Amino acid sequence: MPRIYMIRHGLAAAGWGSDADPGLSDVGQAQSEAVANEIVELVGGAAPLPLMTSPLKRCRETSMPLARLWSAVPLVEQAVSEIPSPTEDLDERAQWLRRVMPGTWSDIAKDEVSGDVDFTGWRDDLVARLTQTTEDTVIFSHFIAINAAVGGATGDDRVVCFRPDNCSVTQFDVLDGGLKLVSLGREADTVVR
Repeated sequence: MPRIYMIRHGLAAAGWGSDADPGLSDVGQAQSEAVANEIVELVGGAAPLPLMTSPLKRCRETSMPLARLWSAVPLVEQAVSEIPSPTEDLDERAQWLRRVMPGTWSDIAKDEVSGDVDFTGWRDDLVARLTQTTEDTVIFSHFIAINAAVGGATGDDRVVCFRPDNCSVTQFDVLDGGLKLVSLGREADTVVR
């Protein structure tokens, strides 16, 4: 059965309300180096695993130390990207995220500000993409995306099931066409900046 190692990106240089696609801060760069070594140890020095990353800079940059260690090229996959925003305005986007994080996916579907964005469809597409994994894979993704995967694996409708820390590793097995949560990554007191 395939094992998925889903990693939240390192600390970004800017928050959701101040930059649409920030890269990593210096701390985030150090975190990405550390998680690369953690993954190598977790898989016991096994042959390099396939790497997948969100197209956003903070995930692509987080994937680079492991990609260098394994001489690999990460597959850029839109399905593991950040939750779509109902607005391009950065301040409105941050306010919207703060409002929906304590709720459920069902609540977001009824949210008037969400407009035409199909958030439950986004969540379902993410989970479906993960269940298509046929071999052990390392995936670099985002706070809400990892929560969507945990909710898909456990049947939890909350937008935030837990608070994965930067560069924490959450593990899933793909089993009988679904996701089985193996372990949650380290948690942190994460807020939208």
